[in-house]
Amino acid sequence: MSTVAFSPSPIAVSSLRLERGGKTLLTGFSLNVEPGEALVLLGPNGSGKTTLLRAMGGLVRPVAGEISLDPQSVAFLGHADALKPSETVEQSLAFWARLYGGDLETLDQVMTEMALAHLARRTCGTLSAGQKRRTALARIALSNRSVWLLDEPAAPLDARSRERLARLVRQHCAAGGIVIAATHVDLGWAGARVEDLRPAPTKTAAGVG
Repeated sequence: MSTVAFSPSPIAVSSLRLERGGKTLLTGFSLNVEPGEALVLLGPNGSGKTTLLRAMGGLVRPVAGEISLDPQSVAFLGHADALKPSETVEQSLAFWARLYGGDLETLDQVMTEMALAHLARRTCGTLSAGQKRRTALARIALSNRSVWLLDEPAAPLDARSRERLARLVRQHCAAGGIVIAATHVDLGWAGARVEDLRPAPTKTAAGVG
């Protein structure tokens, strides 16, 4: 889809401690992510995956530890799709393409890839949840940023749209980019590394339960 090649530095997270509302979510947490790699942060609500993602994006300050990641290399997708209801899909994406130095050909390619071409003149406020998410993902693809941080990217998507997302991720990683996604479900991304943040099951005493 894109001829852009990326060469980001590896991401290093060292001895991280994260809190929210006085509750410790992660402590002593470390990981490394290499260029061309997709990493899935898997865990339920409250496991710290979203806070970790936001810390990587520079939106949350860790209590302790270090994150080696240039904020200027990051494109962040949160729960909110951040679309102006009065703008058409084409207007919204054209704005982001111009902002990030993209061209009309790239815009057309991304809209086709995410099955948005037939929605080009629809206003964002009239889109379904899945259509809004596809538009927001297209915006990320137009960002020319080497590191994508995606929070629950597949939540409102149907099976075909999840396949489109997986293909988009593969293409970005093949170009040398990095994708890190926080999710509570298996995204089914072939070749992706999974960091399991689910709490360990509580052991019961022998003969009890």
